[in-house]
Amino acid sequence: MTRWNELTAYVDGAAGGRRSWAVATVVARLALAAGFLSAVADRFGLWGEAGTNAVAWGDYDAYLAYVHDLAPYLSGGLVDVAGGAATAVELVLGGTLLLGVWVRLSAWASAAVLCGFALSMFFFADFEAPLNSSVFSAAAAALLLALAPADGLVLTLDRRLAPGRDTVPREPARRG
Repeated sequence: MTRWNELTAYVDGAAGGRRSWAVATVVARLALAAGFLSAVADRFGLWGEAGTNAVAWGDYDAYLAYVHDLAPYLSGGLVDVAGGAATAVELVLGGTLLLGVWVRLSAWASAAVLCGFALSMFFFADFEAPLNSSVFSAAAAALLLALAPADGLVLTLDRRLAPGRDTVPREPARRG
């Protein structure tokens, strides 16, 4: 066996292991949660004023103007509703992913939200905007998290609160 074959066999073996999935799912959860929560913090000026330190909006009114740019088909009142709904959804998804609550549902919802956001950016802002912001990449991470094997979902409150739900069945205790 050549060194290349040995290396590929090692990588193939590691990629399917529980430890690899455990690391990947924790990193994906934390990255998605950080992205959602950071965006919400930016809307309320927690990162500073617009134009400083890579702050996108700096306040809620600037964020709503951006929502109007991404959804020009909505009237003024509906832009406020859509912006508020998006903020609430991102806050909830960021929290559930960070805590590891309803991980699969949160991952599927994250993928849907991110795909919708990416498509709006693509069609109404600039086709390069979702690529530069890695929105499609984040959506792909959410999909991988949603499809991860159950035993790869570790460090979650789901496992603590409902050990039998969305986990690999445990072996029954042996007697005697």
